[in-house]
Amino acid sequence: MNNTLDLLIPSLIETLYMIGISAFFTILLGLPLGIILVVTEKNHIIPFPSLNKVLSTIINVIRSLPAIILIILIVPFTRFIVGTSIGTTAAIVPLVVAATPFFARVVETSLKEVDWGIVEASIAMGASPFQIILKVLLPEAMSSLALGITITLINILGYSAIAGIVGGGGLGDLAIRYGYHRFKTDVLIAAVIVLIVIVQITQFSGNFLAKTLKKS
Repeated sequence: MNNTLDLLIPSLIETLYMIGISAFFTILLGLPLGIILVVTEKNHIIPFPSLNKVLSTIINVIRSLPAIILIILIVPFTRFIVGTSIGTTAAIVPLVVAATPFFARVVETSLKEVDWGIVEASIAMGASPFQIILKVLLPEAMSSLALGITITLINILGYSAIAGIVGGGGLGDLAIRYGYHRFKTDVLIAAVIVLIVIVQITQFSGNFLAKTLKKS
């Protein structure tokens, strides 16, 4: 039992580190990308169909790649960014690349749920596109965005487990190295249980936050 905990705790810390840093950069990059996808559509507040089509195509291409293939494909890029393609920090790069297009689509869907009548009213009152984005679109979509972030966090967790295949560290790496290669079933089961607990806590917290934002 103690041996399992000695293996589990460092891997859990690595996983939480990967998820936290990856989620930060995913939201930082994906939120504006999703906003651009919405506002540059034809007949929206900043119509720019050609840019919209290019961004949409790039996002679709990246999202069509299985996570493990994407991780391998961008190894040179990962080495360029962090100086290595192995380890927990290196795994963050492909996690962000994989999760950002997904989150951008989540943001796009959330913003499209905002009643267009509210946007039209803001335009009629002379609000600028920047004001509409900050004071209308984002506040109105906040509850939906909270759920979207929750789903994205869970996806990043799944990606981080896959990253273990290429030495990314974390619970996925632990499950593969000890649970699979060394036939230590107890370690495998423990890693899976911890992953399930993380998902449950994340989902519960996201649901609670979304309900709170909706009421407010």
